[in-house]
Amino acid sequence: MKAIINCFIPFKDKEQVVETVKGLQETGLVNKIYLLSDRHIESVDGCELLPADSLNGTSTMKGIASHSDSEYSLVYTKYTVLQLGEYALERMLRIAHDTQAAMLYADHYQVVKGNSSICPVIDYQPGSLRDDFDFGSVLLYRADLLRKAVDEMDKDYRFAGLYDLRLRVSCLGELVHINEYLYSEVEHDARKSGEKIFDYVDPKNRQVQIEMESACTEHLKRIGGYLKPEFKDVVFNEGEFEYEASVIIPVRNRIRTIEDAIRSVLCQDTDFKFNLIIIDNHSTDGTSKVIGKYSADERLIHIIPSRYDLGIGGCWNEGVNHPKCGKFAVQLDSDDVYKDKHTLQTMVDAFYEQNCAMVVGTYMMTDFNMNMIAPGVIDHKEWTSDNGRNNALRINGLGAPRAFYTPVLREVKVPNTSYGEDYALGLNISREYRIGRVYDVVYLCRRWEDNSDASLDVTKMNAHNTYKDRIRTWELQARIALNKKQ
Repeated sequence: MKAIINCFIPFKDKEQVVETVKGLQETGLVNKIYLLSDRHIESVDGCELLPADSLNGTSTMKGIASHSDSEYSLVYTKYTVLQLGEYALERMLRIAHDTQAAMLYADHYQVVKGNSSICPVIDYQPGSLRDDFDFGSVLLYRADLLRKAVDEMDKDYRFAGLYDLRLRVSCLGELVHINEYLYSEVEHDARKSGEKIFDYVDPKNRQVQIEMESACTEHLKRIGGYLKPEFKDVVFNEGEFEYEASVIIPVRNRIRTIEDAIRSVLCQDTDFKFNLIIIDNHSTDGTSKVIGKYSADERLIHIIPSRYDLGIGGCWNEGVNHPKCGKFAVQLDSDDVYKDKHTLQTMVDAFYEQNCAMVVGTYMMTDFNMNMIAPGVIDHKEWTSDNGRNNALRINGLGAPRAFYTPVLREVKVPNTSYGEDYALGLNISREYRIGRVYDVVYLCRRWEDNSDASLDVTKMNAHNTYKDRIRTWELQARIALNKKQ
């Protein structure tokens, strides 16, 4: 095969680059290699400097496009040594030719201190709109489509240029995942990622969030998935409810935390009548006995389902459809607690004040003993009343606690899963209704060794991300169809 690839490599120092360049040149497939840097650099044989203020900026994407004069462009996105697997580029080019993909990416290895670990990635879907979607560090573009996408860029981003490129390229052709381990990233730099040149800026940075939201929103407009800030009004008079609110706690084997959760509910100070519905999903560790200690309190309803195939979502359906469920159903995980005795009142008030079918609060991350831990307060202030439901397709969650107008939730129903069910509800409900926000901390989210997401291996994490991307894909399809009817 002839030399038909131009390569673009971020430059940190010569040591990092030389081994990467050598491996690329040895394939015989590389036409030119450009080193991306915002400063004068040491010369490296066979390479040219391409000035780049930011690896992720629009100006860098335009620079790459203007130098993409071969059939393919390979963009490497990390400041680590790249080691190609045997015939890896040949394999990528063959699949590129066979599929006519707009971009290809592959599974890979990561080598840290001589230890190699697998880094499988997942398939790209229309709903894979997260700006932190993991493609790995080797992106192989069809150069003509890369140039076309960049030519259409009409905003100058400092942080969202690469994300904007990916979204635009996905409209021009398929992004193909090669389920083969084709390269290794060799990490020599032990510094924290935030200390490295050109690293992604901390996603908590507001300016980054603003740019990513803008790029995603423009993409949704291009593909017909954008929703205008027009909502159905909620009239809170559907059905008859004995209770104004019910706190819903699904639980299985949480003997160490369930009592704290129960107490945080029963101490709530409200001007309305409320109850607590616990769906005890066949606990075997003594959790049921702890719940039983509070059976004298008529506000507590202890349900043990007749079914044995329920996830967290299925348990929610049991609780929400109970005849004693209140007008509003408010979430509390069995690991967590409400911040103080005013949480329930605050959440319910928000429904009426903001005329919404769902309310999401603000939480603080804590250890088991409820001491604050990093990253601290999670407020999701990127949510705005006019664009929140569009931006929700980019972010990976909406926050906590979550509360619902029960008639709407009974109609939508909760997916019977134990991950992502809350996110699916938020997307679905926001398609038609406002989602209200409470930006004061009202919830303490405890992290400890038995949390379901305390420590996930790559296989489990990939399964979770695939499912959330699928949720986004379904929702995107529904929104496109809705817009076509209007």
